[in-house]
Amino acid sequence: MRKTNRPRDLNQLAALVDAATHEAAPEPVDDGKDPAAVALGRKGGKKGGPARAAALTPARRKAIAQKAVAARWAKSDHASNG
Repeated sequence: MRKTNRPRDLNQLAALVDAATHEAAPEPVDDGKDPAAVALGRKGGKKGGPARAAALTPARRKAIAQKAVAARWAKSDHASNG
């Protein structure tokens, strides 16, 4: 059986396979969102987390953390082990 002459480097092989099976990229879908509004929403979202964390009292932050832990343990199988 004859060996094929293919590249040993996986990146070169991937490029070769991509070139052989390349399909046209799908056209971007217009989701009806205004790019300026999306950027503004992201800007507000980046500010919101730190502002909320600064406004929380230590007791409220602890209550939120305990609720999250209870939810994680409730959905895992660790709850039945002990």
